[in-house]
Amino acid sequence: MKNLLKALSEFQNQVPTIHEETKGFNYTYSNLNSIFKVIKPLLKKHGLGFYQNLDNRNLVTTVFHVESGEQIQSSSEIPHVSLKGMNDFQTLGSGITYLRRYSLSVILGLITDKDVDACGTQEPKKPTFTAKYVEGELLKGTEGEDLKAKYIITDAQIVRYNELKTK
Repeated sequence: MKNLLKALSEFQNQVPTIHEETKGFNYTYSNLNSIFKVIKPLLKKHGLGFYQNLDNRNLVTTVFHVESGEQIQSSSEIPHVSLKGMNDFQTLGSGITYLRRYSLSVILGLITDKDVDACGTQEPKKPTFTAKYVEGELLKGTEGEDLKAKYIITDAQIVRYNELKTK
């Protein structure tokens, strides 16, 4: 591990703050392309590489030392959320891109956005729509589309719920 840790330390001493004014929801950040442009030459200089792959609903980020083969990994679960105006595949893609950027930043010790941790307020998380909620919502007469406001629910679940509702 000493080869990897030495190279990673040298990399971290040379990598600058990577902050581009890409706009998000009330914040700015650096996109993956901006991060890659800065880190790739420095990783090569210090004999480091990385790859990211999916393992079920987890994004696995691996940083390795090219000569010794030593490596470190991190794994982050991709949460299942609903985003307004996006289907399930678009939401998954958005989550993967977000986690790729932040997982890489964490494992390499990069600074890629402004520190705004104390600026936001946490919103309560909606429960995932499961079978235990179906009967109660059917009894209330809830419309399928209205379930999106209360639950994390897929389009397929809404279709199935509407089928049950019409029986």
